[in-house]
Amino acid sequence: MLLTISTTHQPATDLGYLLHKNPARLQSVDIAYGQAHVFYPEATPERCTAALLLDIDPIALVRNHRGPAGEGFALEQYVNDRPYAASSFLSTALSKAFNTAMNGTCKDRPELPETLLPLEVTVAVMPAAGAEQLLRLFGPLGYEVETQAHSLDPTVPEWGDSRYYTLHLRHPALRLRDLLSHLYVLIPVLDRGDKHYWIGRSEAEKLLHRGGEWLPQHPEREFITRRYLRFAEFINPTLERLLAGEQAATDDVAGEEPAPEETNDSTTDHQQPTTSKQKLHDIRLDRVAEEIRRLGAKRVLDLGCGEGKLLRRLLKIPHVEHVLGMEVSHQELQRAHERLHVVEMPPRQRERLTLVQGSLLYHDPRLAGYDAAAVVEVIEHLDESRLAAFEQVVFARARPGAVLVTTPNADYNQQYETLSAGEFRHQDHRFEWTRAQFTEWAAGVAERHGYRVRTGPLGPEVADLGAPSQLAIFER
Repeated sequence: MLLTISTTHQPATDLGYLLHKNPARLQSVDIAYGQAHVFYPEATPERCTAALLLDIDPIALVRNHRGPAGEGFALEQYVNDRPYAASSFLSTALSKAFNTAMNGTCKDRPELPETLLPLEVTVAVMPAAGAEQLLRLFGPLGYEVETQAHSLDPTVPEWGDSRYYTLHLRHPALRLRDLLSHLYVLIPVLDRGDKHYWIGRSEAEKLLHRGGEWLPQHPEREFITRRYLRFAEFINPTLERLLAGEQAATDDVAGEEPAPEETNDSTTDHQQPTTSKQKLHDIRLDRVAEEIRRLGAKRVLDLGCGEGKLLRRLLKIPHVEHVLGMEVSHQELQRAHERLHVVEMPPRQRERLTLVQGSLLYHDPRLAGYDAAAVVEVIEHLDESRLAAFEQVVFARARPGAVLVTTPNADYNQQYETLSAGEFRHQDHRFEWTRAQFTEWAAGVAERHGYRVRTGPLGPEVADLGAPSQLAIFER
């Protein structure tokens, strides 16, 4: 699978800033069953092209096949188009490789994400019911659509054309993030096979997040929603929310498969310079759990609990009577439920734990009445413009006795040899703060809401750069 994005915007190499990918080097991202490679066939001031190449492992696809063997015909698992045709795998790769660009973030050139660019896209190859279907989907979005049909067998012309097309799109003036959102939603719509990941409520949130601005006006919105979600129970409620103008419940919506846990403070092609992948993550969680033990908190919130690693530590503290873990992703909550073995817990232990789905950007009465709240490596996944909402939810409305917030230290990024200037450690980060910026934000929050605060390093320190992470402890 190959996708290319080109522009003649001047200078055209601004595309590299927008995509957060350096034109001078090949960069690779792991995805389910393979890798996605980003490179630039051309990068001049006049014209720049970024290419996304997917290398899918067909053997891994067979080994992890979810359906019964022999569906359709005996060799279908081995003879299919999954490694070659654009599908949900390409949508995954877009989210993994270009997530920062999809979110409209460009730290070095903050004006660029809103710039209208002349853009050209080529996708080889796309499955479709016909060229007309491609025109119906992309035409209403302002694209000039050109398709190239591929014959079933060039040596047997009487067989006619296949259902595969090379798709060429041109738009005279479009934000790059809009282009990426269009592709992210519409490519799985054209995928006639099952998505390679579970479709649950979180998929409806992703559709609202990526399509909320343009899908309600699209004449094919019902077809797009139906094909994207597949299951009837999600389709009508999502259409109602779209037509009501409702956006996703959070900006922290990852790609269609869960983003890899940021155990080493890096994207998949960056190396941790001073410590093992697991060690830094454990340092964070152990320190937060120890601070909560020191505070003597009996009722504790884990906001953005993920798969439950901090929850496990908190449940081991004898004086902690109850822990509520909140997570926006239903899939992550299911994973926490399984990894904590909730079903197998003794009744008394089970009563100490509550897992709920929710967003830190909207008031939730379930968060009231707690002694402490942990927010570990969460705030950097929110747009800075939404931090005021987060502040109101946690500090103004829930008002736990103590709040512990950790976030990456941008000063420390110099330690990552393969991390380009202005590039974030993780593809879903919306910002990363220096120690001074974090201290200033924490002091402002404390003053506005009647808390005392102290900030400090979290992890092994380096002279003049500090530690990989930083911690703020707010107390009333």
